[in-house]
Amino acid sequence: MDRRLIVRWVERLLLTALTVFALYRLGPQLQAWTGVGPDLGRAPSYSFTALDGSSIDSDSLLGKVVVLNFWATWCGPCKLEMPALQRLHSERSKNGALVLGLATDIGSSEAITEFLDNRGITYPVGRATNPHRASFGGINAIPTTFIIDRNGVVQHRVIGYFAPPAMRAAIDRLLSDSSSVRSDSSAETISYR
Repeated sequence: MDRRLIVRWVERLLLTALTVFALYRLGPQLQAWTGVGPDLGRAPSYSFTALDGSSIDSDSLLGKVVVLNFWATWCGPCKLEMPALQRLHSERSKNGALVLGLATDIGSSEAITEFLDNRGITYPVGRATNPHRASFGGINAIPTTFIIDRNGVVQHRVIGYFAPPAMRAAIDRLLSDSSSVRSDSSAETISYR
C-alpha cells in the first residue's frame, strides 16, 4: 500500500475523531446557548440537607429554574465555573433562578465549607450521595450540570466546564418563558444514563 494513502487515511481518521469529540463536548454548550435540543424528561426527585443546615427538596422547587451542579473541591474546571455560578445565583435568584451544588468529595463537610467560604460561594451546597448520582444517570465526570425548568423538566445537561455565556443564555431564556408551571405529571421521568 502506498505510504501517502496510509497517511491520508490516518489524517482522515484523526479529523473524524476530532470532529466527533468536538461535537460531543461543544454540542451541549451550543444547545444551551441556542435553546435547541432534545427534551431530556422530568428530573428525578431529589432532596438533601445543605451544608448550612437548610433542606432542599425538588418538589418545593417547582416554579423556579434550577441549575444543579455536581462538582468537587479538587476539580480544576469546577473551580473555574464556580464564579459564574455564584454570579448567576446573585444576579438571577430574585427572578426565580436557583443554583444548587452537590459536592462529590469524600472528605469532611468542614473542608468543603472552608473551600466555599474562601471562594465566596453562597448558593446552597450539599453532599452528593450515591442515590443522587444514580438518579441523575451516574455522574461519571465532573463538573456535570443540569438545568431544570420551572416544570421540573431537565432542559440541558452539560458534562465538563459550562461556558458562562451558554449557561446565562439558557437561564435567561427559561426565566423569560411565560408558560406557567404545569399542574400535571405528564412529562415522563427518565434515567439519565
